[in-house]
Amino acid sequence: MNIILLGPPGAGKGTQARILMDTIAFVQLSTGDMLRAAVAAGTEVGKKAKAVMEAGQLVSDEIVIGVVSDRLDEPDTKAGVIFDGFPRTAAQAEALARLLAEKGLTLDAVVSMEVDDELLVDRVSGRYTCAGCGEGYHDRHKQPAKAGVCDSCGGTEFNRRAEDNAETVRARLDAYHSETAPLIDYYTGTGKLRMVDGMAEIDEVTRSIRKALGQD
Repeated sequence: MNIILLGPPGAGKGTQARILMDTIAFVQLSTGDMLRAAVAAGTEVGKKAKAVMEAGQLVSDEIVIGVVSDRLDEPDTKAGVIFDGFPRTAAQAEALARLLAEKGLTLDAVVSMEVDDELLVDRVSGRYTCAGCGEGYHDRHKQPAKAGVCDSCGGTEFNRRAEDNAETVRARLDAYHSETAPLIDYYTGTGKLRMVDGMAEIDEVTRSIRKALGQD
């Protein structure tokens, strides 16, 4: 089974992808990871990607498709993959459809994690982690039992990601919606789109995704 998991930054795609990998034996294909691996390995497409990135330019769809094609030829992908961060446009979706057809593969489902933008801004902009053990907290929803002291390790230093502020999160959401709207239309037309509530609790989201994939 091959699927695409759609959702804006902070929607929990990474968490759900890890759960699916553990329970359904998917391989997660992240375009960023694949590009870096191709560059490090010095493959033909990796050399092209390296030249483009070193010139400070955006990697073309042709190069990205080449990286995806090479990765799909590796044996660990045969049981199924989760496409992460790709496709981002309808043109990329069409290119992926052609690539899969050439390889005799199918795209079984596209799961879109639907979110409420303002609730997501609140969720992301208030989060921080313990610098020592990585335990996650939130300004409003999950604070340490003792102020300034991590519940898990007793550490007193905490980190916030610089991009986890309301203004930046809203800008990233706007960019996501403008990029993804054509994808939603495209995959609705193919009959492969499945929508789930991305704002529910993690376990509930997982159950919804599994049901959408016919795995419940």
